[in-house]
Amino acid sequence: MSIPYGRQSISSEDIEAVVEALTSEYLTTGPEVEKFETAISEIAQTNYSVAVSSGTAALHCAYFAADLQPGDEVITTPLTFVATAAMASMFGATIKFADVQADTGNIDPESVKSLITSKTKVIAGVDYAGHPVDIDELKEIAGNAGALFLQDAAHSIGSTYKGRPVGKDADLTAYSFFPTKNLTTGEGGAISSQNPALAQRAKQFRMHGLVRDPERMRAPNVGAWHQEVHHFGLNYRLPDVLCALGSSQLRRIQDFKSARTKIFDRYTAGLRELEWITLPKKRDYVDPMWHLYPIRVASEMRRALFYYLRSNGVTVQVNYIPAYWHPVYEDLGYKKGLSPIAESYYLGELSLPMFAELSVHDQEKVIDLISNFPRK
Repeated sequence: MSIPYGRQSISSEDIEAVVEALTSEYLTTGPEVEKFETAISEIAQTNYSVAVSSGTAALHCAYFAADLQPGDEVITTPLTFVATAAMASMFGATIKFADVQADTGNIDPESVKSLITSKTKVIAGVDYAGHPVDIDELKEIAGNAGALFLQDAAHSIGSTYKGRPVGKDADLTAYSFFPTKNLTTGEGGAISSQNPALAQRAKQFRMHGLVRDPERMRAPNVGAWHQEVHHFGLNYRLPDVLCALGSSQLRRIQDFKSARTKIFDRYTAGLRELEWITLPKKRDYVDPMWHLYPIRVASEMRRALFYYLRSNGVTVQVNYIPAYWHPVYEDLGYKKGLSPIAESYYLGELSLPMFAELSVHDQEKVIDLISNFPRK
């Protein structure tokens, strides 16, 4: 049997929570949504959270909350799934890609500084592999520029930075709960913020832009049935059934983190003597919830190692094609060579299987296969 790249961990408690939600009065937009949002806020130590239908939806809502307009500039990393940039492009923003740090793969604050202009509206950092970005530096840069700091924490719920949980410090934080992520709602995501106005805009966008609070209506006295749309929005609601699953999963988040840390440490111990591999690095002031275990090899070796492992039953992956290499950005005039460190990182990167229930036996198989890879 092959070893998957990632896999959800579903317990009997998760199943019971979903069944209870299925047999309740609500399947969507009910009490489980608020419970899940409260649980996210407790983990992130933030004032407001908004559950949505995917990590991409979370980014879309966050950029709406930031009031992103055509011609505004968003500085982000190319070493991420394309949604981080694409959701800003959907608002007509200009994307400026900063380079990354060679050790962590995270956005480089010095590169961000070099791209700041009077049009900078959002700085979007991505916690690559679960390792938090340099939050303090990026938040200061954003503040000095009059911009918002958005933390794409699709990989990092449960991670801490200088003892503070991811989500606490950014103006907006976006999460993903896809099955391969650190916890799952099937599909799903969320936005957190300390700012009530930003959270309200994200929540409104999630539900067609509807306004139901009479204090915010233009015609509040029409009747109890009345609702208004002040800004266009989308249906990005996360159903009660999936929120029930998410709340149950959050109760085990520390177990997930402990399991992933042990896998990270075992891979590191087993591969550290292989001089032809660069292993992932961890800064002393972070405690990551590891979503990926990204190794790097010489670019001319990566393809052979990828297919060698897959042919031996180990499903590895590559994370990520630099965002501006996609044809959609190529057609907008972006060229290769824009972020050389990020491109170099991608060309040698290979993500090993990483999920909470990955057995020691399977971890050792991965280590053994890599150790015996027939290099030419």
